[in-house]
Amino acid sequence: MAAEIGRWLVMCAWLGATGLGGIGLAAAEAPRAAPAGPPPATLSHAALPAAELFFRNPDIQTARLSPGGRWMAATVGMGNGRFALAVFALERGTPPSVVAHFPDTDIRRFEWVNDERLVYDTVDLERGGGDPRFAPGLFSVRRDGSELRQLVEMRRDFVTAGRRPGERRLSLSHVLLKVPSGGGDEVVVGEWQVDGWGEPVTLVPKRLNVVTGHVRSLALGMPARVTEWLFDAQGRPRVATARLEGRQHVYWRAQPDAETAESWVEIGRFDALRAPWTPRQVDAEGRLYVTTPDGPSGEAVLRRFDFTTGRPEPEPLVSTPGFDFAGSVLLDAESGRFLGVRVDTDTEQTVWLDPRMKAVQEAVDRRLPGRVNRLACHRCGEAAGALLVASWSDREPGEFWLWRGDPDAPELWLRMGQRRKGVGAPQMAAVDFHRYAARDGRGIPLWVTTPAGPASGPRPAVVLVHGGPWVRGGQWAWEPMAQFLASRGYVVLAPEFRGSTGYGAAHFRAGWKQWGRAMQDDLADAVAWAAARQLVDPARVCIAGASYGGYATLMGLVRHPEVYRCGAAWVAVAEPALLFKSTWESDLVDEVRLYTLPVLLGDPVTDAASLSAVSPVAQVAQLKAPLLLAYGERDRRVPLEHGTRLREALQAAGREPEYVVYAGEGHAWRRTETRVDFAQRLERFLALHLRAPDGGPGPATRP
Repeated sequence: MAAEIGRWLVMCAWLGATGLGGIGLAAAEAPRAAPAGPPPATLSHAALPAAELFFRNPDIQTARLSPGGRWMAATVGMGNGRFALAVFALERGTPPSVVAHFPDTDIRRFEWVNDERLVYDTVDLERGGGDPRFAPGLFSVRRDGSELRQLVEMRRDFVTAGRRPGERRLSLSHVLLKVPSGGGDEVVVGEWQVDGWGEPVTLVPKRLNVVTGHVRSLALGMPARVTEWLFDAQGRPRVATARLEGRQHVYWRAQPDAETAESWVEIGRFDALRAPWTPRQVDAEGRLYVTTPDGPSGEAVLRRFDFTTGRPEPEPLVSTPGFDFAGSVLLDAESGRFLGVRVDTDTEQTVWLDPRMKAVQEAVDRRLPGRVNRLACHRCGEAAGALLVASWSDREPGEFWLWRGDPDAPELWLRMGQRRKGVGAPQMAAVDFHRYAARDGRGIPLWVTTPAGPASGPRPAVVLVHGGPWVRGGQWAWEPMAQFLASRGYVVLAPEFRGSTGYGAAHFRAGWKQWGRAMQDDLADAVAWAAARQLVDPARVCIAGASYGGYATLMGLVRHPEVYRCGAAWVAVAEPALLFKSTWESDLVDEVRLYTLPVLLGDPVTDAASLSAVSPVAQVAQLKAPLLLAYGERDRRVPLEHGTRLREALQAAGREPEYVVYAGEGHAWRRTETRVDFAQRLERFLALHLRAPDGGPGPATRP
């Protein structure tokens, strides 16, 4: 063990010299557990953590072990602010290698192809999120940084790597889909084909050799208009899913090497929004795993598909009462052996069926108590196998640890680094999961983020509404915006209002055509629940959110002006009818616009009056509370027209909002400076309107 520590001290000295600040050696002991209760005192004004701590890019983005478990790769922040790809040897004393690092581009996603080569794509985080000129491309490189090859074109020149004579590149419409197991030199990519209007309609799979650039189509005999694929471990397409006019078509290939039209058999055709089952995974034996709604609440459970009956098996393999199954079957990458299952309920959990992996999980959990500890392994179940542990909690953004050896006496147990250096877990807020009854009796899940330290009484609060809205919003994890608001003294209420997914089909469908209505009531009812328990001061509550959350903020001020003192909405839908417009500014495809939104939101013709009744622009006369608005100049999901219409309507009513447009940004704000600037604006805005207990104006300074 001493030799291991000495070797890693050499590596970490080298890391410090090269600017890889996120990776570093901690003592070969587990960190101390987070305290059971809050720290004894609140932070002073001077000790408030800066907004940059929450909204800058992480120090480590992702880490992965190589297929043989001898190497680890990670995307890490460099001294110039760019993400690089670094590789670490686990069995030799050599320093890690920076295998890809560019002055004008960040490494985004990467995968090991085999023990010698990786593939990665890129993103320019310094450009705004609305930059249409950038495509991620795809590159391959050896683990020592040699033989860099560009495999897929980009929308702008990649200035660092030149084209070699005779080198072939695929068009920029190609994306990485799958890396097969087995240690070969091939990956599976997909080419998006578009219609005459430029909308993507078909995803064509291909095998690509990352060394030679040779491409072989996997599309022989494929069904029409497929946009989703499931592959087996060898990278062979087994399940193809197409959507057409609101109907979902699912196809199965029983003989994975048969590339004919006859090899694809349709095994499902149904309403896409009322699917009786959803394909999830294919194992090494060719078994298909699906999720199906179960019971009165329609919570998704995991089942195997029975091809003899043409429907899922009656007995579920995994059910998570109160939650949809949201996880995966864990299979050994080499043998395909069933190892266990990972689920996400109020927190992520892994249930191992493999005895050795179960013992290792228990040993890791003892060393890192009170956390989620996710194991990624190669040669799983072998004593010589290496494991990478991703560990996090509600107060800890995350750490990476390496493990090798017996559960009781590992020969390697080292902390590789933190996702975000400088975050002090004891000063962060606790996240708890609750359920409350809405006014009509429906149970609503709720995430509550409570500031560290004792409170002299009920605290001011922010109702933070998730976007989507047809997604699950919360996790038991460190989340930047909720933690930032809590660090300023606010309790953060994040309801999973009806229409959210993850809590059963009935909860999802209860939100259909309920924008501005029952979905809105669920948010106000969360405040009443928290106030009744003395968690929040009902006289000092604001509402905030992005995208749909921004819409809900606006309609909250319209529908429940007595509940909220102010609202902050960014990239907010302000005019629902605009979502149905087909223009170059919008990235919503016709399939969504014509067949999904009319069911979930309302038909733009037959429900026109109903949509107008829940339009913030149309109801601007009732929008009287102080309002902070922010938009991205090049947003294609919620184009800037939403913001300009709302601002003009407010100005006409004599109520100028605080308003900012971020140049070059889209729906997701990529620039750190954008995120930090908005956070600081939000901090000042909330301090002004929430810090005074008597309901009058508060100080325009940090709370």
